[in-house]
Amino acid sequence: MEDNPKINKWLLPASWLYGAVIKVRNKLFDSGILEERGYPIPIISIGNITVGGTGKTPHTEYLIRLLSKQWHVAVLSRGYKRKSEGFQLATKDTPMSVLGDEPHQIKQKFPNIYVAVDADRRHGIEQLMKETVAPGLDVILMDDAFQHRYVKPGLNILLVDHNRLLCDDALLPAGRLREPESSKERANIVIVTKCPKDMNPMDYRILTKKMDLYRYQQLYFTTLNYGNLYPLSRTGKSHSLGSIHKDVHILLLTGIASPSKLIEDLKPYNSHVHPLTFPDHHDFTATDLALLKERFLELPDSRRMIITTEKDASRLMNHPLLDEQLKPYIFVLPIEVSFLQDKEESFKFNISDYVRKNQRNSRLSKAESEYTS
Repeated sequence: MEDNPKINKWLLPASWLYGAVIKVRNKLFDSGILEERGYPIPIISIGNITVGGTGKTPHTEYLIRLLSKQWHVAVLSRGYKRKSEGFQLATKDTPMSVLGDEPHQIKQKFPNIYVAVDADRRHGIEQLMKETVAPGLDVILMDDAFQHRYVKPGLNILLVDHNRLLCDDALLPAGRLREPESSKERANIVIVTKCPKDMNPMDYRILTKKMDLYRYQQLYFTTLNYGNLYPLSRTGKSHSLGSIHKDVHILLLTGIASPSKLIEDLKPYNSHVHPLTFPDHHDFTATDLALLKERFLELPDSRRMIITTEKDASRLMNHPLLDEQLKPYIFVLPIEVSFLQDKEESFKFNISDYVRKNQRNSRLSKAESEYTS
């Protein structure tokens, strides 16, 4: 699979220089020369130290489902590749171009939570803490913020791809690490993601040893599950992957960081999977959509369909150049996570317990005056 670690050894000298810069930056934060600011509201950071997909969005959605049952939740993202500036608070009708694909996807799926984007995470938090902006807010999920040390989250969750463990990788540009492996010590919780469902006890022991965590850190393992396919238009019936006829040819359209696992996971359901892959967060051009139509029309007339991810669907749904004739054939595949080793209840308790113990209190009005004036 393409996710397996590939180290460009000839770039290692550049990685050492990059690592030296990162080390100095982290020391400035550790020593207090650069300020990490905490806030009197529960803030959970979900991130990684690896370039490429580790499953941040499905894990963020898991936390939304867990926490929104009891609390008012906000998701704060930088809004990668959005065509707007500053702080933006989403409504259900806010276009993808204003938010970026992942925040837009989250707002569409969870219309009753707050979703905001701001490249300045401190400013974004301070805006969300205003009662006039996000009334009743209880907890903030800070997306892709492990490197954003100007904010000190109350709970730091680090995601690590099972197919590319930190100990097997190298710093940029030789590898995909944005920080040295030692930076994992900042995490309260580490989750090894995209694990095979059939892992045995020995596999867990080997992975646990490789992760080499401190006693204060909790380690979990998750795997990907696929929900029912639904039409891009969101009208019509949904159906499971297992219900797709074996003779159907699937054009799999992706613009995500690590499509190889999705491609492999679809093969047991259908042997006629034709990938059409683009880079992560790719903005589909007229040429791209013409290629999509061309590839689709090459498939057998009577048995063909297009499957894409929810993130890609955010960029496709209202795309002015998407051929109307293709839309009825495009189906969206939701991705969710589940915990292995019967550890889900433990994870739920630890997350909920943190929020419960750190709820906004009487100090909030004072803090709001300090941070939002």
